[in-house]
Amino acid sequence: MQFLKTNLGTVIFILFFVLLPVVSLAQSGSPGGQTIPGNPRGQTIPGNAQGCIPSGGTICNPIDSDTIQEFIQKILEGALRVGIPLIALAIIYSGFLFVSARGNSEKLTKAKDALLYTLIGAAILLGSWAIAELISATVLSL
Repeated sequence: MQFLKTNLGTVIFILFFVLLPVVSLAQSGSPGGQTIPGNPRGQTIPGNAQGCIPSGGTICNPIDSDTIQEFIQKILEGALRVGIPLIALAIIYSGFLFVSARGNSEKLTKAKDALLYTLIGAAILLGSWAIAELISATVLSL
C-alpha cells in the first residue's frame, strides 16, 4: 500500500499510456469492408468503403476524414471520449480529498482547489465541443 501511495502518479501515467492505445486503436463494430469473393455466407474483410484493407498492405487513413471540419470533429470526439471519464475520476478524487481533510483548513483548501480546477477543465472541454458544434451548424446552414 505504501508503494502505491508514493508512486500513484507513475502508476496512473503508465496505465494511461498502456490503456490509451487499446481504446483508440480498437476496431469499430460498424459493418464495412469488402465481401470475400465466392463466399456464400457474405463474410467481409475489415476495411472502409473506399476499399482500404489494412491487412492487404495499404496504408489507411485512421481518422477517415476528408475535410478539416471532419478532422476537427474527430479530434474533439476523441478528446471528449478520453476527457469525460478523466473528469469523473477527478471529481471522485476531489470528493476523496474533502473526506480525508477532516476539518483541516489546509487540506480543505487543497480539496476546494482541486474541485475548482476540475470544474474549470470540464467547462473548457465541454465548451470547446459546444463552440465547435455551433460553428459547424452555422457553416452548414450557409
